[in-house]
Amino acid sequence: MEETVDEIEHDIKTLEKRFKDTETMLYLAEEYDASSAILEIHPGAGGTESHDWALMLYRMYRRYAERQGFSFTVNDYQEGGEAGLKNATLSVEGEYAYGLLKSEHGVHRLVRLSPFDSSNRRHTSFAGVSVIPVLEETADIEIKDDDIRIDTFRSSGAGGQSVNTTDSAVRITHLETGVTVSCQNERSQIKNREQAMKILRAKLHRIEKEKKADEIERLRGGDISNAFGSQIRSYVMHPYTMVKDHRTDEETAQVQKVLDGELEPFVHAYLKTRLKEGEDDA
Repeated sequence: MEETVDEIEHDIKTLEKRFKDTETMLYLAEEYDASSAILEIHPGAGGTESHDWALMLYRMYRRYAERQGFSFTVNDYQEGGEAGLKNATLSVEGEYAYGLLKSEHGVHRLVRLSPFDSSNRRHTSFAGVSVIPVLEETADIEIKDDDIRIDTFRSSGAGGQSVNTTDSAVRITHLETGVTVSCQNERSQIKNREQAMKILRAKLHRIEKEKKADEIERLRGGDISNAFGSQIRSYVMHPYTMVKDHRTDEETAQVQKVLDGELEPFVHAYLKTRLKEGEDDA
């Protein structure tokens, strides 16, 4: 009898998950939702603490990509001084990767007892995550040779991140905007340049969209907050455990599960809230 109850509970949980996953996919109807994604992680102020937090986010997104069956490629990875990472640019490839990961764009806050503090004090760390869609070559973004500066350098490697250590790494700077993109994953300088140009094109496209959004909001007489500068989610590991998304109020006490890539409830809540807000504005 007990085994039968366990089987029924398992079947119910499986059906609930399938229903939630199906519902989530129904929310993915915006432009570029079906695209792959480019994800960047930047630690905030705080040195080693924020660098380590950025690495924790890197691992979280890698595990989430694995859970979704997406491929995960490290384009650029710079290690932190003592621990963690200083910067990472990643490609997450798969159908609807951008639509699912766009919920992660913004600032993530961690509160914990620091493993780097000899007094074991509580620290608060911040890291910014930027998510942009991979654009098709036909996208209306023209980049002329005179608009960019291309530098080549020896890749730094990434402590087991499978980044090569040849002189094929490429850094492209867009002179007008100052946007810089690096790629060192490929062993061919030509391939690194192609990937860097793809990322640069996507970044410039996002800048243009944000400019238009700012102008529309200005004409409406309102202010628009910078998504990258807004704290979207808090991960608290002391004095209690909780992950809370400040946009949707979705929360859980299972911090470790979230850090192990279990982001589905937060993605679902974000997409549902975004759809509702769109309906209210209509």
